[in-house]
Amino acid sequence: MFHGKRIVVVVPCYRVARHLRQVLVTMPGFVDAIVVVDDGSPDDIGSVVAAAEAPRAVVMRHETNLGLGRAMATGFREALTRHPDIVVKMDGDGQMDPTHLAALLMPIVKGKADFTKGNRLMHRRTIEGMPPIRLLGNLGLSFVTKVASGYWNIFDPTNGYLALRRELVESLDLDRLGRRYFFESSLLIESNLVGAVVKDVAIPSRYAGEISSLSVTGSLLAFPFLLLRGALRRIVLRYFVRDFTPVALFTVVGGLLALFGASLGAFQWIRNYGSGTPTPAGTVLLAVLPLLVGFQLLLQAAVMDITNVPRESPWELTDPDDAGEPERDRNGV
Repeated sequence: MFHGKRIVVVVPCYRVARHLRQVLVTMPGFVDAIVVVDDGSPDDIGSVVAAAEAPRAVVMRHETNLGLGRAMATGFREALTRHPDIVVKMDGDGQMDPTHLAALLMPIVKGKADFTKGNRLMHRRTIEGMPPIRLLGNLGLSFVTKVASGYWNIFDPTNGYLALRRELVESLDLDRLGRRYFFESSLLIESNLVGAVVKDVAIPSRYAGEISSLSVTGSLLAFPFLLLRGALRRIVLRYFVRDFTPVALFTVVGGLLALFGASLGAFQWIRNYGSGTPTPAGTVLLAVLPLLVGFQLLLQAAVMDITNVPRESPWELTDPDDAGEPERDRNGV
């Protein structure tokens, strides 16, 4: 246990047999259980676990490769049967140093976060060993994932070294999580919808020549669509369905005005360009004014979304008998 909290680590595995033993034998002693998920890996994950003599570890196996998201859904479900207080994801490829696990857990233990994740990009020294293509990809994905997830306070959102309090895992619809490398981004989107507090923890990654099964081309083609779909779902549910907020009003009105101005301007330009007729100033203003106003409203909606990052945990319960008392009295200070 770690500061009185029961810790279960989920280790998804696919083609990582040569790294897995080191991950298992260096797992901190405060970890209570390890759930190794063999996601249809062609190497013998079960034999590696047996050879590592890790009594805390149990192996769950998929007969075929279902992807990271399905592996983690299996791991989360098994972890919950072991009554954890905190569930951790640590990949089996050795990139996530177990010595940093305590730092990842501490914000949750102290009640400052429901979900913590590693950030490889906080300090320059932590990214010097990162391959350039991964660095560039993470920088681009960081921004678009902020937009999609609503967690504008985090960076390096695709970092897979993460920890979640049990209540958050229980609240998630595990079947909605991204099936492959969209897993981390989809986990952030779903966590926002339940109001989880997410914090970054500065943790460097280790790269030792391991082969990634992530297809850069495939990610560039798939991620924009998946992130757009996730962003639309989050915005509709949070700002339209559950509570109609100013964000919803500004988004609708701003979107309609911007669309009207852009459409009218394009139509007039095409028509007048073909006929050689100058566009009247009034027509230009009729197109530009709603476009500018619409853009300002959309910008204001984005600013409000940024300020709506969850900052209070929905699972911090207060004793009904203490309701209304000052914080210092409830804590006995």
